[in-house]
Amino acid sequence: MNPVHDHRRLGRELDLFDTDPLMGAGLPYWLPDGAVVRHVLEEYVREVERAAGYRHVYSPVLGKRELYEISGHWDHYSDDMFPPMRLGGGEGEEVVLRPSLCPHHALIYRSRSHSYRELPLRIAELGGMYRSELSGVLGGLTRVRSIQLNDAHIFCTLEQVVEEARAALGLIRRAYDDLGIRASRYRLSLPGDGDGKYVPEPELWRRATALLEEVLDGVEYESVEGEAAFYGPKIDVQITDPAGRESTLSTVQIDFHQPERFDLHYIGPDGGKHRPVMVHRSIIGSVERLVAHLVEAHGGAFPVWLAPVQLVVLPVGDGQEERAHDVVRRAEARGVRAELSGPGHGTLGARVRAARLVPYQAVIGEREADAGCAAVRLRDGRRPGAVPVDELLERIGARDSDRGTELWAAA
Repeated sequence: MNPVHDHRRLGRELDLFDTDPLMGAGLPYWLPDGAVVRHVLEEYVREVERAAGYRHVYSPVLGKRELYEISGHWDHYSDDMFPPMRLGGGEGEEVVLRPSLCPHHALIYRSRSHSYRELPLRIAELGGMYRSELSGVLGGLTRVRSIQLNDAHIFCTLEQVVEEARAALGLIRRAYDDLGIRASRYRLSLPGDGDGKYVPEPELWRRATALLEEVLDGVEYESVEGEAAFYGPKIDVQITDPAGRESTLSTVQIDFHQPERFDLHYIGPDGGKHRPVMVHRSIIGSVERLVAHLVEAHGGAFPVWLAPVQLVVLPVGDGQEERAHDVVRRAEARGVRAELSGPGHGTLGARVRAARLVPYQAVIGEREADAGCAAVRLRDGRRPGAVPVDELLERIGARDSDRGTELWAAA
């Protein structure tokens, strides 16, 4: 891998994240600039989901062992789970850090009665989950033990499944466009021999696989055995890093197993109880893996709407610092993430180089201060020249709002 684009090095250099032995391997913490990127991503995906009819929930990161016995995780996935903890001393009940959000969402669905008129019911959450990964596979943000997952579960009728799964794929494509990344391939992940890894319900597997094949009609994909979830097949949206290593970012899954295990139902038009189908889907996958990929795909030069700092203001000398502070205040009032880099941080040339990944640089000398302008430098090397501060802030705000990729579109 080109070391310049290795997120483990560049992410630390950009002060996005770090680790500490006292926290433990696979447990990175987010620094302020990384927290900005994470927050923006979380707000973005919530906005997209709300517009698509999802309702957001919060659920605990712990669950009783019995919950995962019912869901099937304990029998088929326990090797990847942290060991149980006993509450209230040695005689208390056992709880487990959750390895997945789906059992919790099944319980949320089950907590209320539902009519067919309410379906599809789309429940989404940006929630923590935990995987007991081996130390040898941990690395940066791509493989961690504490995961913040963009997850959702759609409870729907059999007739609605294909449309809902296709809509989820559409949200994934839209998000990738907005993020400036691309899928390297689509994979239909099927069960393998597994030796007990997969639930032994061949008819449910057949039905779910046939539905996913219908969802993928018109999409170029590859079928791969041995990559399914333990409860059903899935569509995996694959990404590739600069070194050519492939991983899964987003998924769409069809699940007949957990609705059966949790005895989920809805009241149909005939007044009787019917079993819903559960569609699992994640638009952007885990925030950790996504940020790692964004760092490497963009070399740290994030799209304007994701950049931790969108504008750096550079007064030439001490006499322009007050005017520069005013520009920063005005930018922040408009929602533009701005910072000041004054003469105390080095020569103007050194400060320009230090801010090379910031989309916009506003240099303020005596002439610009007197005229209420800024000499604008763009990250791509262009210099539009002296621009009124209000116009500059308006342009940055427009790029932030429309998530455009062009830094300086023609007026």
